[in-house]
Amino acid sequence: MGNFQVIDYIILFAYLLFILYIGIAVAKKEMKGKEFFKGDGSIPWWVTSVSLFATLLSPISFLSLAGNSYSDSWQLWVAQLGLFISVPVAMIFFLPVYRNLNLDTAYEYLERRFGKNLRVIASVLFIIYQIGRMSIIMYLPSIALSAVTGIHSVLIILFMGIIATVYSAFGGIKSVLWTDFIQGVVLIGGGIFALIVLIFSIQGGLPEIFETGIADNKFFSEEVIFDPNILNDSLFIIFLGAGLSTAFSYISSQDMVQRYLTTTDIKQMNKMTIGNGVLSLGTATLFFFIGTALYVFYKQQMGADMPSGNSDIIFANFIVSELPAGVSGLLIAALFAAGQSTLSTGLNSVATSWTLDIQRIINPNLSDDASTRIARAVSWIVGIFSILFAIVLVYTDISSAYEWFNGLMGLILGIIGGTFTLGIMTRKANAKGALLGFIATSIIAVYVSYFTDTTLWAYSVINLIASVVFGYVFSLIFAGKSNAEDEDKRLTFYDINK
Repeated sequence: MGNFQVIDYIILFAYLLFILYIGIAVAKKEMKGKEFFKGDGSIPWWVTSVSLFATLLSPISFLSLAGNSYSDSWQLWVAQLGLFISVPVAMIFFLPVYRNLNLDTAYEYLERRFGKNLRVIASVLFIIYQIGRMSIIMYLPSIALSAVTGIHSVLIILFMGIIATVYSAFGGIKSVLWTDFIQGVVLIGGGIFALIVLIFSIQGGLPEIFETGIADNKFFSEEVIFDPNILNDSLFIIFLGAGLSTAFSYISSQDMVQRYLTTTDIKQMNKMTIGNGVLSLGTATLFFFIGTALYVFYKQQMGADMPSGNSDIIFANFIVSELPAGVSGLLIAALFAAGQSTLSTGLNSVATSWTLDIQRIINPNLSDDASTRIARAVSWIVGIFSILFAIVLVYTDISSAYEWFNGLMGLILGIIGGTFTLGIMTRKANAKGALLGFIATSIIAVYVSYFTDTTLWAYSVINLIASVVFGYVFSLIFAGKSNAEDEDKRLTFYDINK
């Protein structure tokens, strides 16, 4: 392992200060009310598209995609192909409804369709999930970055957390989108540069990577393509399950839907969605290929003594030990970029959801000034809490328990996606049926996840089927008028297409 040199520290800290400056500078005037939450209409679709991509790709992904293909194969790359499900589903069935309704948050749709109860439940679950996610996204990469740079984990957490909190609280969604755009560009550029260096460092170059990768089964080997029992692992269920999970994020997660709501028309929404899909698939492929190239590189350099153990730090190790001084600092900055993008997005989406989904239900007459003050305060409070919790994780051994909790919350949020599907794709579902269906599906999902051997890729399929079936059946049993039966409200896919 090489040393992180003075020039690397300078470049890393300069980058962090640059991002802080951009985050404050792009909000030229004080953002208030809907401008703070949805922007001022001046943000191009391509900026928002890169922001979507940067939000989805955390530093954990940055490290683990390369690490997975280094130590195993490209089996999980098939999950990225699920974008061929999620992108068309979002564009055809859901986004036209959201654009037509001119929503302020994702969960406002649930109130219009099923009443306030589900809006509040979904918002609270999302907020808890995001706080936990932000903490773990600071904690896990800080361990890897500390191992290769020598910077203490707590300092890494503080740098990531404080800078993201400052510009998120100050400039609202506009600052978040523009800084996400820069961080996404740095992330992609860093990955491309690292791959080029790898190719030229391998004797035989690109052909050798393919030849060795194929010979050693580093791409695909004996994976099951299709198993009729969808509860078992196969490439098909990975493709289907990942596609539905990503679709649920696109259609029901506030941090994603909020970006759609910054656009001015459905054409921009569609461009943004397609652009994000291309970026996500392309970048995932890039990092999977980097992992295979790392395998070939270390096999040539070290033979049987090639690095083993924690594969998630293999790529970061290569950056620090094999790349020139200065370049290492820039690429480690790309890792910080991935973390800050996810953090700033989480902070802004939590502040928006708390203020508009919960606070405005408590106080419907909340002014723009008051709502902006509350959102800024929530950003600071949540940011500080997430930083402190991440630091606690550094000094304790509760990460495994926390991952269990994080997995549970992710499972429940998947059920929210099923509830959105129930609302968009049926007209007879009503408030009582949707709420009872949500509860029943949650019970089934927890049982399947923690008391059976079902592959995790089948969870989203089970959630979707259970949410729609139970919600619809309970709606028929407990008959009541559905909001969607009033055609003027245009709350379903069918109403939009009349």
